[in-house]
Amino acid sequence: MGTLLALLSSVLWGTSDFLGGTASRRLSPIGVVVVSEAVGTIGPLGVAIAMGDLGTSPDYVGWAFLAAVSGSAGIVAFYRALSTGTMGVVAPIAALGVVVPVIVGVAQGDRPSGLQIAGIAVAISGVVLASGPELAGAEGEHRRAAAMPLLLAVAAAAGFGVVFVALEHGARTSTVMTLVVMRSVSVVLLLLVALVTGREQLKVGRRDVPMLAVIGCFDVGANATFAYASRHGLLSVVAVLSSLYPAVTALLARSIHSERLRSVQVGGVVAALAGVCLIAAAGTG
Repeated sequence: MGTLLALLSSVLWGTSDFLGGTASRRLSPIGVVVVSEAVGTIGPLGVAIAMGDLGTSPDYVGWAFLAAVSGSAGIVAFYRALSTGTMGVVAPIAALGVVVPVIVGVAQGDRPSGLQIAGIAVAISGVVLASGPELAGAEGEHRRAAAMPLLLAVAAAAGFGVVFVALEHGARTSTVMTLVVMRSVSVVLLLLVALVTGREQLKVGRRDVPMLAVIGCFDVGANATFAYASRHGLLSVVAVLSSLYPAVTALLARSIHSERLRSVQVGGVVAALAGVCLIAAAGTG
């Protein structure tokens, strides 16, 4: 059961990312995130009310705010990268956020395991192989345009990595309330950004709302299935299987958007995913 749920979480996360990137080709990423995050707040809020967690000690609030700020920046950058770049390359790069907790641990005196070091090396090598052809032959403005999705994916990875660290600290008090506050603050923060930079970024047609709602529901569903899988399966296996979501995004982009990767890029994507899985597996030890 744990294995199947871990795979399901990957499918849900990967599909959510694909839909978010696809929607951002027509809509502002900020509008996409505001609606999907608002929908995604309903589930955790309902759980918090049912469990009586609303009166929990507020020790988690600071971490939830940090997660909201870094997560908002990360997901907007990620959707922009997915909408303008090659999804099969962008998704694995953004998944490298798992490296950030390792770096934070080293800064605090932890010693990374051999598996973590190997995973980081393999993942970085994979990113170089996957992204290299995106820049090959491009010059001047074209090179900068080709590089932008890759840079945004790196920024997204950094943002997601900070979220991992913040959620881990916030969860020591209340996982559910950390998620509720994080998502709520994200919506408010992005609304304020849109009001300052241009309200047109919030323009979402009625026909777009169902897809954005699905994005939010899939994201919440992925979090829920992962949490359940980690409790009822081997964490080392669950962590690896749930890290495969970029492959789902890449497969959907190939089948629906007809994306094609060169052989060296396919090898790079596989290496990046393998590195992420190694880091995830080492993190369960």
